[in-house]
Formats: sequence, structure tokens, C-alpha cells
Amino acid sequence: MEALLTRLRAAVGPDAVLTDPDVTAAYRRDMMPLAPHGQPLAVVLPTSADQVQEVVRACAAHRTPIVPRGAGSGLSGAANAIDGCVVLVTTKMNRIVEIDPDNRLAVVEPGVVNLDLRGAVEKHGLFYPPDPSSYDWCTIGGNLSTNAGGLCCVKYGVTTDSVLGLEVVLADGELLKTGRRTVKGVAGYDLTKLFIGSEGTLGVITRATLALRPLPQAPSTLVATFSNTADAGTAVARVVREGVVPSLMEIMDRTSIRAVEQYLKTDLNADEALLICQSDAGGEAARRELAVIEQVCKDSGADLTYATDDLNEGRDLLTARRAVLNALEVYGAWLTDDVCVPRTRIAELIAGCERIGAEVGLRIAVVGHAGDGNMHPTIVYDPTSADEFARAQRAFDEILAVGLALGGTVTGEHGIGKIKREWLATEIGPVGLRVHREIKRALDPENLFNPGSMFSA
Repeated sequence: MEALLTRLRAAVGPDAVLTDPDVTAAYRRDMMPLAPHGQPLAVVLPTSADQVQEVVRACAAHRTPIVPRGAGSGLSGAANAIDGCVVLVTTKMNRIVEIDPDNRLAVVEPGVVNLDLRGAVEKHGLFYPPDPSSYDWCTIGGNLSTNAGGLCCVKYGVTTDSVLGLEVVLADGELLKTGRRTVKGVAGYDLTKLFIGSEGTLGVITRATLALRPLPQAPSTLVATFSNTADAGTAVARVVREGVVPSLMEIMDRTSIRAVEQYLKTDLNADEALLICQSDAGGEAARRELAVIEQVCKDSGADLTYATDDLNEGRDLLTARRAVLNALEVYGAWLTDDVCVPRTRIAELIAGCERIGAEVGLRIAVVGHAGDGNMHPTIVYDPTSADEFARAQRAFDEILAVGLALGGTVTGEHGIGKIKREWLATEIGPVGLRVHREIKRALDPENLFNPGSMFSA
């Protein structure tokens, strides 16, 4: 492999090729502890699309697999190394190439941090909606590769809904340009959406043209507490039926509420479930939206409702939702799942997770994006105990089974990666899996990109 390393160093410079195992260990895996990972031959950090092309050509010539990687904030093992691979890290490709306020678009490289982009376009009175929980350190490239979601998906959709076009390095080293800069365009297959969510299995994204929106108004916030999870689920379904589209609608179950209360030293005044809703419509429009939601919550059996226009107070209320994972760390390591169910069946999923927690003897907290049904059951376990780790794995799979049985999907925003390959096959069936493999073979006949992620070739 020395000939490959020599070629890689020529492509990106000697300092951008890392081979020391103590250094490359930091690039072996993402944030999902269950997913397998291996030891890479090298980690390369290109700074341009030209360099990515040279890296791909070098690896192709030496039949060495490539695992594309962003910041490593993923939760599916999609960016995990396999033995002998080259991990291609895009974090140094971090230029915001263009912000075009008149056409409401931005052109960025994959290493741009989500929050940095949001801050940059905000100066132009614009808004980039996708907001994964790790938005302060995850990168746009990783968001694109996993089709990441976030708290505001209920109104603004997931990453793919904000993408106009891409530039992608293919397995032969050629640079493919997809999509457009116009609002409309239906020329040819929608190759842009094919690459979004492909988890680096079809190519390396080197640039993206992103659609922006006008900067929304400061949000108004509503909280509602329930002594019955089923009532909270009813409230969510009724809000949707009323046609109100809040900018955020989150739910917390009893376990997550108790953990946050202890962590923040506060009382949320909620027994079984807590809904947090926001409207960014502004002024009287926001008050009308929240008034409808508040009445729906009361009619559904809410014990308490509270609405505020105060931005700082609203931020404090949302802190409880954002603090859940940190709060759970008090009890042990956490393993977060990612299932999406019809919004009418959220309460059934929460009840199923409570049952599974009792069966395996582990704490399971459920929080999630109630507005779109994307739930994140989080299993707490002792990482030093092989028995608890095995029980956590069992709970993880059983939650996915419950999600599918309720008419849902095994991932709403984290992706399949290397942890849910068998579940993808179960969900899409043999015909769907065959089509996936045929697309993979057409674009990557030598199985160069991220082999073993999502499905076996």
C-alpha cells in the first residue's frame, strides 16, 4: 500500500494524509456505539474537489475502499471505517462559496458547519431551515449524505427539501453536476435527490446549491402538560387535523421529564407527557396559531397550558427538550434510536417503549418531533456491563420492530448506516433491495464507496 500512500500524499499534501493509528483512531467511528468499525489504512483531508477527484482515482487504481466522512456526528455508523479503507474527511472543504439574496440561494462546500451557514445567511435576512440537534458542529456534507432532519421539520421539511443541486465526485473520478439554480426544473431524472441520503455509497459530495427562505419572525412558544400519554398523542393528531403548522412541536415522555427535572433542578409540572410548540409566523398570526393549539390541547385533556411571546422565556422552555440527552448521561451511557410513525400512533410507540424498557430492565426515555412522528427512544445502560450492553441492543431492535408494526419506518433522519442494514431489507423488501443494488452497481461497479453501509453489495 506504500504506492497508494505516495499517490495520496501527492494529491493532497503529506500533512493531509494521516496514518498514525493513534491519530486515525479519532476517525474510525461516529456517535453510534453499536455500529461496527475497523482500522483505516489512512485518513485524508482534501481541501478542494480537484483533490477529492485525485484521491478517488488513486483509491480506484489500488482497489481500496473509500469511506466519506464529515464531522462524525452521525448516529448510524454510516461514516465508520472498515479495515484497510481510506477515510475521506471533507471538513477542510469549508467555504461558503456564494450567498445570493436575490435568488435566495447559497453555494457551499461540504465542510461548512450547519450553524455557521445559518449565521451567515441570517445577515442577509435569510434562513437555512434544516437544524439537526448537532447543528453547532455537524457539517452540511454529512447532513446531505444522511438527509438529516431536526426540530423544525414539521414546517420546513428535512435537508432534501432545501437542496437545489449538487456536485459529486463519482467512482471514476469524474465530477457530476446535478440539479439547478432555478426555482423550478424537471430536466431528466432527479439525480440530486438520489445522492441525498445515500450515505456516501454513490459518490463524494463536494458542493451544494441550497435554497434559502426569508428569515422567520422570533418564535412564540406554548407548553402543555398531560397526565396521560394517550391524551398528548390525541392533541398532536388534532393539531394536524386543524391544519395548523407550527414551526416546532416536540414531545417528552415521563422518563425524559423526570431526568430533565433532576438535571436542571426544576419542576416541569408534567406527569406523563409534555408538548412544546412554537410558531414563527410572528405577531397576531403566531398568537392565532398558538391559540388554536392551546385549545386543542385543553380539549384533549391537558392539565396545564402556557403560552408566551417572550423570546428568552421561550428559549428557556425549549432548553428542557434540548437537555434530555445530557440529563440521561447522569444515569449511564445512552443509545438513541430513530423511528418515525404516523402521528396518530405516537402514544402507542411510547407505550411500546415503556413495555420494552420493563422487559429488558433498562431505562428508556422517549423524546421526539411530534409534528412529523419522528421519535427518538433513548436507552440508558452501563457501558462496562456486557449484559446491559446486550440488553440495550435487544431493546434497540425491539423498538424498531414496534415502529414498523405501527406503520412506520426504521429511520426518520439518522439513516441506515452499518447498524440497520437488516432492517432496511425488512422495510423495503426484496424488490426494493434489488433496485438499490442495481443503482449501486451502475454508479459504483467496483463497490468503492462505503462498502457494507446501508446494504451489502
